[in-house]
Amino acid sequence: MNIIDIHTHGIGGYDTRTTDEQNILKIAEIQASCGVSEIIPTIYPDTVEVMRENMFAVKKAMEIQKQEVRKYGAIRGINLEGPFLNPKKCGALKAASFIEPTEYNLKKLIDGFEDIIRIITVAPEINGALKLIKQISDMGIIVSMGHSDATYAEAEAGFNAGAKGITHLFNAMRGYHHREPGIAGFGLLNSDVYIEVIADPYHLHPKTLELILRTKKPDKIILVSDTVKSSGVSGKGIEKEVTDNSGRLLGGAMTVVEASKRLIELGYDEEVVWRFITNNPEEYLNDSGY
Repeated sequence: MNIIDIHTHGIGGYDTRTTDEQNILKIAEIQASCGVSEIIPTIYPDTVEVMRENMFAVKKAMEIQKQEVRKYGAIRGINLEGPFLNPKKCGALKAASFIEPTEYNLKKLIDGFEDIIRIITVAPEINGALKLIKQISDMGIIVSMGHSDATYAEAEAGFNAGAKGITHLFNAMRGYHHREPGIAGFGLLNSDVYIEVIADPYHLHPKTLELILRTKKPDKIILVSDTVKSSGVSGKGIEKEVTDNSGRLLGGAMTVVEASKRLIELGYDEEVVWRFITNNPEEYLNDSGY
């Protein structure tokens, strides 16, 4: 069974903020050296023009791979983390680049790339998002809800409109409150929505991880790395946290293979954990009709 990382921006000095397909191939190569069979390079929100340039680099890398698959981990397509997001929950992303979720903006963004875009993150509570979620889902592209201040009801409305996942649960979103469970509560309690989880030592408290793993159906949990350009690779397990000068987290510190080993060392069932990076992401992608 292939090991799949559906959410990685980069690693080891390379990332998707590039017009050079060789940088994308280096990400795939480094991930493959860490045991990751397949990746979905994740594009940062930026101007539509810049995002399209970044997507074109991934497209060219995928074309090269048709002749050289053995050298690199396979690239399964593109993940767009935005730009239809809520500035209140931008996290480390560029809030100024977020745009309105309109059909016109979507067409400008994805025209010509529809066949290789696999996932788009959308904040379901922003005006116009539900209509866009349905449109994207009807195209066979997965909508994942994230970078969101959605209430439980707003997240449920996004799911009912066609969203199938939640991007890095608890991170860059409204948290759980006893009077308003929010999008995080929806992710935990809805038995049909998939959730991404960053399981390095920095993004989630160990007890938050325990809450997720004890509450959520195990077949709907997907470990993601969310690694970025400055994420290191030592092969020794835990990497240094990736932050800016203010201490804000910029991305993940472990590949999904390392994160899985960490969960197993913490006492979670090995067979279940490996499903988080093999069967579950595969079924998630297949669930879109791809």
